[in-house]
Amino acid sequence: MGFPKAVFKVTEVKSCPLYSYGDLFSVTGITISMCSKEENTFVNTTIIRYPLKKEKCKILNGDFTKVIIQYERADKIPVCMISCSGCTGSIRLEYTKELGLIESDINTDYANEMVSMLHLLSDFAFFKNIDEKNLESVVNFFRLNKLKKGDIVIRKGDPGGNFYIIITGSVHVINDGGMTISTLNKGDVFGEMSLICNDSVGATIQVREPSAILYIDRKNFQRILEQYPSIQLYFTRLMAKRLTKSNIIRTEDLSSGMIGNLAEIPAEALFQTLNMNNKTGILTINEISKGTARFSFRQGSLIKAKYNNHEGEDAFYEILKEQDGRFRFTPGIPTEDFEVPEIGYFMKLLMEGMRRLDEGRERRTN
Repeated sequence: MGFPKAVFKVTEVKSCPLYSYGDLFSVTGITISMCSKEENTFVNTTIIRYPLKKEKCKILNGDFTKVIIQYERADKIPVCMISCSGCTGSIRLEYTKELGLIESDINTDYANEMVSMLHLLSDFAFFKNIDEKNLESVVNFFRLNKLKKGDIVIRKGDPGGNFYIIITGSVHVINDGGMTISTLNKGDVFGEMSLICNDSVGATIQVREPSAILYIDRKNFQRILEQYPSIQLYFTRLMAKRLTKSNIIRTEDLSSGMIGNLAEIPAEALFQTLNMNNKTGILTINEISKGTARFSFRQGSLIKAKYNNHEGEDAFYEILKEQDGRFRFTPGIPTEDFEVPEIGYFMKLLMEGMRRLDEGRERRTN
């Protein structure tokens, strides 16, 4: 007879560097009190099985052990919530008796289910960008999460951590006032903007009906973007639709020229919109740390870039660092610029710029 078991599920994530919403932890354990006249000690046999491909956390391990000591047996833990003590971030976990599985069972069921879903996934717009021989290897980067009505997948303002694909069911996109502004269904995706733009989550996503959702973390998301250029094109088109729908910068404003501030529209969002709306014109940015910057677009392609002593790609990477400044977009370019080659594929430039920003932040943190 084995030790009593319990399963915890992550229901809330705040900047946790290791775990994601929906991750499952199997906790096995029992605590025996060894009492004597001299002292009262405990023998604890807590064993924790962590989610697949996830690192172990000493802090969380200690939190689980405290729960086992408190209730003496894993199977005596009431349905409750516990919070990780936290390091750079924190998570909340829910214990529910209905889960009644050990981690090895979860892993086996998960692997079998993912294999059986390959044929279904090949029809999804995202996976159509991957050739059949590589489909299974890409799918293995994802994890499957089954959610019930009312569950919150991500909250507006949280750091972007995962990219999501709805396999079955649907979710609501909710604004600050708690109103549903749109509904996403089978095959729809979300979470990509916060990863690509390195920004916080732009809207709350709540499950509308029982749903199955695939998700992939930031590190593996960037890995498949680099490995499959066709997926970069998919996101280029997708973000064009996203930005148009949300009216981050209205097309009619851009047609007549536009003035704004980087504090309100980040540089990456501004450049993306000009690119995705196939704009031709000159973007001038001033009141920034190193003088005036000037960028030329032809049908959405970046053809000229100059900022301080930097030109081309380097000027583009430098301007992404700026958070304040005034900009003006003026339609039209000189005739001699009609044949100037583009600096580079825009999405590739943007991904590299975001990577450099991340590295810069990490160095400053350390």
